[in-house]
Amino acid sequence: MPSFGKSRGKRTRIFYASDVHGSERTWRKFLNAAKFYEADVLIMGGDVIGKLAIPIIEGAGGRRRATIHGRVEQLETDADVEAARETIANLGFYAVDMSEDEYAVTKADPVAVEALWQRLASERMDAWIGLAEQRLGPIGVRCYVSGGNDDLTAVMDALPRDGTEAFIACEGRAVPIDDDHVMVSLPYVNPTPWRTPREAPEEELRIMIENLVAPLGGSYETAIFNFHAPPVDSTLDTCPRLDGSTDPPRPIVVGGQQVLYGAGSRAVREAVEQRQPLLGLHGHIHESSAVARIGRTLIVNPGSTYGEGMLKGALITIEGPKVVSHQLTMG
Repeated sequence: MPSFGKSRGKRTRIFYASDVHGSERTWRKFLNAAKFYEADVLIMGGDVIGKLAIPIIEGAGGRRRATIHGRVEQLETDADVEAARETIANLGFYAVDMSEDEYAVTKADPVAVEALWQRLASERMDAWIGLAEQRLGPIGVRCYVSGGNDDLTAVMDALPRDGTEAFIACEGRAVPIDDDHVMVSLPYVNPTPWRTPREAPEEELRIMIENLVAPLGGSYETAIFNFHAPPVDSTLDTCPRLDGSTDPPRPIVVGGQQVLYGAGSRAVREAVEQRQPLLGLHGHIHESSAVARIGRTLIVNPGSTYGEGMLKGALITIEGPKVVSHQLTMG
């Protein structure tokens, strides 16, 4: 068994990011952060898979096309197709080859669309696990990955693998990240106007959290809460209030200004207030990059701009019951 982590005495340097949403470029930057920031541990906080499959459709005469961001791209050559695949992957989407007939049949069948999305997401996650093993295994860095509200449970449940050394699927359980610190990870969030796959009422979240932290035995001084939802009204959760009666939901505007509010979870805030872990790692609200404290607990949301190929993160050094240093990063 290899020895993981660089020798820093009892200090551990964490690089944390969240909400890559299937972006190939952003995931690769996340893995590269281990060397760039000299991190001992990488933690991915959720919303890992992409949201959309984009067909590359072969029509009459072998001509191919793809619709990217509402614009139809005519793909004249194989090089055009490969460039489109790369663009689609970097945006966090999944390219799939189809004939006109296959496209029409699949589009008309929601079950087929869901099955296709799950297959493509699983294939990319398999490739990402292999890449993590290839890049992080030789340098002795562990990569902990939890899902979020947009992730499919069927995909995330299949992530734990025998034989992986660097990649560790950690959602829904307590895992040690070094000799002193244990992390618990919760992918579910409070209800949103988007009605995403993994949402739950606050009372259910409270029960989930109770069950999740039980293995800690009431000892939270060196615990890390990797909860995808940020605490409500914490500055990590500020975003436009949306009208959920429209499809898609639209920002509510009053007096010409968007109405902002704290969209985080009350159950998560109560868990942090009552238990006072060392560190709270959160994501979910892309536009609310911030660091704050609730009592002794440092809480962090690095935010996300995955669609632009930018990786936002947080570099955090911990030692025993202390956060030695922290800074937000982007690159």
